[in-house]
Amino acid sequence: MPPVTLLLASASPARLATLRAAGVDPAVLVSAVDEDAAVAAAEATHGPLAAADVALLLARAKAEDVVSALDARDDTVADLVLGCDSVLELDGEVHGKPADAAEAVVRWRRMRNASGVLHTGHWLVDRRDHGAGGSGGMVGGTASTTVHFADLSDDEIDAYVATGEPLRVAGAFTLDGIGGPYVAGIEGDPSSVIGVSLPLLRELVGELGVTWHLLRRTA
Repeated sequence: MPPVTLLLASASPARLATLRAAGVDPAVLVSAVDEDAAVAAAEATHGPLAAADVALLLARAKAEDVVSALDARDDTVADLVLGCDSVLELDGEVHGKPADAAEAVVRWRRMRNASGVLHTGHWLVDRRDHGAGGSGGMVGGTASTTVHFADLSDDEIDAYVATGEPLRVAGAFTLDGIGGPYVAGIEGDPSSVIGVSLPLLRELVGELGVTWHLLRRTA
């Protein structure tokens, strides 16, 4: 079976780096999804969504938006399109990226010496023709990992927020960046906290009839 190409519908450098470290070198096309509007529309129809459902909803919206853009211009740049989105569930509330530094400070004062669940949704669309082994289908799933945060002082929080990193990432923290020292431990898949669960993605591509090693770059 020939190699299978992947496109990542995300601007996240951490997701891209995680895939590349695993031997996969995807193309990248960022979606134009309005996340707040997408969640509001879904909740207007279905009522309040659980945090894991928010992550999956947004991952699907991003993947389908990019697939529509590729189909509109008959672009065959990739066989599979992957959308991902992460949200932090803290005390029953859903949090994405902080709106500004002040919100990030308030968030971290709640997070310190506490635990939350980072949900990362994945949505995979198969664009291959049936004659090329494609299923024409789509599959999705969410990886949920419990994150235990360190007991930071106010000075540490202020200094971390001042780096700007918490404003760029879901949950206002990273495991693989400046925020790494402030994560005391996790229960679950580390790659899902970084932004894409490699074990879950392997399962999803398998559901579409693709063996994981077919995604790995050959050169």
